[in-house]
Amino acid sequence: MTDPMTDRHETPLERADRNFLELLQELRVIQTGVQILFAFLLTLAFTQRFTGLDAVQRGTYVTTLLLACAAAILFTAPAALHRALFRRGVKRLLVDVSSRLAGAGLVLLALALTGAVLLVVDVVLGRAAGVAVAACVLAFCAAVWALLPFGLRRKAAARRSRAAGPPRERPPDPG
Repeated sequence: MTDPMTDRHETPLERADRNFLELLQELRVIQTGVQILFAFLLTLAFTQRFTGLDAVQRGTYVTTLLLACAAAILFTAPAALHRALFRRGVKRLLVDVSSRLAGAGLVLLALALTGAVLLVVDVVLGRAAGVAVAACVLAFCAAVWALLPFGLRRKAAARRSRAAGPPRERPPDPG
């Protein structure tokens, strides 16, 4: 069985280019949702009902707004890095750093989504319901964005291990 990591016949630079393009495509998908969330949060402060929020709700709002802002910054950072490092021969580094920034952005996005749901459900149904639903949102994000990929990686590794067959014994050391 061939290894999917090596049967593409790409050079390291071609692989880095492909990886960066794939990352940018992922970020395009995510960025739309972040922009919508951020726009929603920005408009809330200018509604009549906003003045009726208590201190906890206002704190939740500001924290969530800042989390969404930070997520947007992390998701756009790869494009800014690419622009700053264009033609410097550091594509592999750019891919690695951009991937880490995207991962951190996903963590902040999960927290921002959780905070937005907490705020809305708190206002509509009360604090206890808001906390319960927000906890479910955070758990769902963790399950789909972290636990599912982890499980799939383990399953793929087990398949590769089975396909490779039993480990070969090393010949005895002559010395």
